[in-house]
Amino acid sequence: MVQFEVPAIVPADPQANITDLLVERVKKTPNRVLFSVPDGDGWRDITASEFEQQVIALAKGFIANGIEPGDKVGFAARTTYEWTLVDFALFYAGAVMVPIYETSSPAQIQWNLEDSGAVAVILESPEHFARFEEVRGDLPLIRKTWQMHLGDLAKLVEEGKGVDDAEVERRRTIANGEDIATLIYTSGSTGKPKGCVLTHANFVELSRNAAKSLAEVLEMPGASTVLFITTAHVFARFISILTIHSGVRTGHEPNTKNLLPALGSFKPTFLLAVPRVFEKVYNSAEQKAEAGGKGKIFRSAAAAAIEHSTLLQEGKKIPLGLKIKFAVFDKLVYSKLRAAMGGNIAYAVSGSAPLGARLGHFFHSLGITILEGYGLTETTAPATVNQARKSKIGTVGPVLPGVGVRLSEDNEIEVRGVNVFKEYWRNPEATAAAFNDGWFKTGDLGSFDSEGFLTITGRKKEILVTAGGKNVSPAALEDPIRANPIVGQVVVVGDQRPFIAALITLDPEMLPTWLENNGLNAKMSLAEAATNATVRAEVQRAIDRANKTVSRAESIRKFVILPTEWTEASGHLTPKMSIKRHVITTDFADDIEALYSEPVATINVSIG
Repeated sequence: MVQFEVPAIVPADPQANITDLLVERVKKTPNRVLFSVPDGDGWRDITASEFEQQVIALAKGFIANGIEPGDKVGFAARTTYEWTLVDFALFYAGAVMVPIYETSSPAQIQWNLEDSGAVAVILESPEHFARFEEVRGDLPLIRKTWQMHLGDLAKLVEEGKGVDDAEVERRRTIANGEDIATLIYTSGSTGKPKGCVLTHANFVELSRNAAKSLAEVLEMPGASTVLFITTAHVFARFISILTIHSGVRTGHEPNTKNLLPALGSFKPTFLLAVPRVFEKVYNSAEQKAEAGGKGKIFRSAAAAAIEHSTLLQEGKKIPLGLKIKFAVFDKLVYSKLRAAMGGNIAYAVSGSAPLGARLGHFFHSLGITILEGYGLTETTAPATVNQARKSKIGTVGPVLPGVGVRLSEDNEIEVRGVNVFKEYWRNPEATAAAFNDGWFKTGDLGSFDSEGFLTITGRKKEILVTAGGKNVSPAALEDPIRANPIVGQVVVVGDQRPFIAALITLDPEMLPTWLENNGLNAKMSLAEAATNATVRAEVQRAIDRANKTVSRAESIRKFVILPTEWTEASGHLTPKMSIKRHVITTDFADDIEALYSEPVATINVSIG
């Protein structure tokens, strides 16, 4: 059994809770800017002491409205400054937040509130309130509902003016490390969402240790970041707490369509993103170049960037010709992309899905070191992460201090340490099934290199076994195909079948530009595009590239392009944009059956 475990750098403090991280930050640097919020075309700064004052004022409002220590409070909102303000105000009031994804359906909202036993809920928009209202009658425990769009946060502050500071301090210090800090529900990609009990110690000890491990990122002069992935997800939630602990200036942009303008004005030094964001940045740049008649130059620049970074990582000498080519492309292409992203980004932390070496090397050549990491809700986000001083593209890095990772006999990744959750809420059976001798069983498969860098090789429950007995990891094929600009999502199928096949959806955002660049009608519908010969040839090329990375027995022999898209609203994606494989294979069972009803040779012959 392969095992890597790193002792904690920072001694544990069993009495500490998350609020202590803010108290310590205010003591150290009361005037340091912790947040910048949109203000006209610019950003308005909020210092550490100003933030704490706002937190205390809002906490008093919760207390005045009968919220007691330990009470569960649901919260549905986009990624804005107010998210973290509410988060810490609830911590200061002694309450426990139950985050709800901003895109959650009425049934999902009901499940989170009902299962958690929440007594109150905070909703940002009329849309959130409308969805909640659909199930309000089935939630008798909810006694308070606050609507942010009606100014209820300001009303709470007003109502709390009579509460003593001493009462807030009493509430703030009740919880210790072992107590529940938040109840985060899993995305439900493999069934009914389970509530993960994350403790104060999970966040405090992980933040203190991760801050040391990522010191180059968090302590660089003027360290700052823009959060845009949903704060209801454990990844952004952990980072929002870590940045307060580390004194990093943080901004928020809830609409990813506004991401590049936000980066341009905020000029962050590091980013937190999921692979799909990096794919979108790359694909948008490529299609923009194509539209301007410079597509060939962009692709040459990308190839040079990837080759240059790969040789550097392997410790090989860069040939003179490549050095010259790289310098030219740096002026023509790379510098413009850097400027579009604000000009200051030195690092990007990527998680939630495999990034792929191609994108990692491309962005590395822009001067952006992508620190890919690995973790789950049950591990308070990161268990491993690449480090600024040493990273390996294609891996998810070494284990963090205070964390242990081992591989079971069948190479399942198991984790223990300061970051591992306490239990599944009101579900002792699931909790017992999730642990093996004190180690959390992730369900993911991996391998370690000699230096302890972990590589994710697949998901245990998703391994397909063909009728010929060949084991196939879908992700190895899906990730490179999804990198194509016109591909939205991919699901590889073939369990107990004679060969591997794929369901493909098109990306409705990228498709019009690509169609225009290829001399086709940009207004073509998804249904029309699904049967268009040029579109199908492009998808075939993406599949051919993916097939080159696997054996013949593992390669995709047939595919179908569906005349629809998979979204969270359609029930086929989780809030973090992961595919719900079991839902898709059920809903599109007829399409899958059709793939195996005709001889292989008649469809999808490669067009080179």
